[in-house]
Amino acid sequence: MANMPISRSSSKPFTQQPVIIFDLDGTISDPKVGIVRCMNHALKAHGYPTRDEAEISRYIGPPLDLTFQTLVKSDDPVLVASLVATYRDRYATEGYAENTLYDGMVEVIKALAEHYPLAVCTSKRRDFAEMILARFDLLPYFQFVNGGEIGVQKTQQLSALLHQGDIDARAIMIGDRNVDLIAAHNNGLRAIGVLWGYGDEAELSQENPAEIVGSPEALTTAIRKLAAYIE
Repeated sequence: MANMPISRSSSKPFTQQPVIIFDLDGTISDPKVGIVRCMNHALKAHGYPTRDEAEISRYIGPPLDLTFQTLVKSDDPVLVASLVATYRDRYATEGYAENTLYDGMVEVIKALAEHYPLAVCTSKRRDFAEMILARFDLLPYFQFVNGGEIGVQKTQQLSALLHQGDIDARAIMIGDRNVDLIAAHNNGLRAIGVLWGYGDEAELSQENPAEIVGSPEALTTAIRKLAAYIE
């Protein structure tokens, strides 16, 4: 099951403004180095050939179990769970820190937090996501962090957040891959695609987001415009 979100105190109730939900990998920070090293660590440990950075980069965003199923051409649940566990062993001690913030995202998050409740919804396990955000001193700006687990899709994560009342139909999903936009639209939410991560304009355009932006500065403007429309 998906990790339950942690509520964090806020002076602005969710009812006053739409919740702005950020994907993490490829949206707030660039996790490529850690993901590539941890994925190859898991593949090698299970007797599979390692892959180059360019190939693995294509899989940044979707859930780990789906990526490993593709890479090893097997949907054996025991094998996939073992690959994920081996990946996470390294990620917990080294991989999470092999991560860099995208230029401008600190300023965007701080500025938006003055006006909107912010949240993270990621396919990454919640404790790992919180470790990354804390490393960059960004965790206090988010009302909650929702993480995924094996077999859980982001569509299900957003659905659970709606059902639990952590977000409502005005929430806006921000992400760099089609899975982020699909999850939002499957739950009746609006979405904005960003181009500095791992999805290109063709991939994002197919999902008809409210807007696609090419810089963090443009993201701030797009969110404010869309949020005002929703209100």
